[in-house]
Amino acid sequence: MIVAIDGPAGVGKSTIAKLIADELGLYYINSGSFYRAVTFAHLEEGGDPSNQDEVLKTAKKLKLEIIDSKVCIDGVDVEDKLHSPEIDKFVSQVSVDPRLRDLINVILRENAKKMDIIAEGRDITTVVFPDAKYKFYFDASAEVRANRRISQHPDGQSYESVLEGIQKRDKNDREKPFGSLKIANDAKIIDTSYLTIKQVCEKVVSAIKTQEMR
Repeated sequence: MIVAIDGPAGVGKSTIAKLIADELGLYYINSGSFYRAVTFAHLEEGGDPSNQDEVLKTAKKLKLEIIDSKVCIDGVDVEDKLHSPEIDKFVSQVSVDPRLRDLINVILRENAKKMDIIAEGRDITTVVFPDAKYKFYFDASAEVRANRRISQHPDGQSYESVLEGIQKRDKNDREKPFGSLKIANDAKIIDTSYLTIKQVCEKVVSAIKTQEMR
């Protein structure tokens, strides 16, 4: 079973996907974590993250896999090392290389062959798993997502600056030449703007179970 979820940043994809994974006994995959893992490994080697050829060479040496819903490099769990400020700084430029995206997509598909998964990202339903039986697209207005960000991380940023950042990221995600954010024709769209996490989970699980009974 493959459950694929796409959507912009701040719509609750990760939180909801993890909860559904627990409820349905699925393995959770965040595609972005694989690019973070490559960035982490390359930086650990002292490599230049702006050199796409060298980054690709590093990626090809790694055995990237999901073990207990954690990203592992050569069998070692690196999940808690993937969200440092340094990786945040470089992962975007690492992930734009179409050759690396093709490689990561192959790795994601290989992992999916071994387990039932729920995967979330930007192009999961359209590129990585276009044949997934269950596809969802989560959405929410930029204004709602800005308010969520402020309430979750009240670090002194103004609402206006947070909103501007979200709108800029949305634009960049939709205009990427590779791996851009799109809505698959057969994806079920769920607007999470005014739904609780529990309500979104219930909608997803209900849709899956309804489809299973067909």
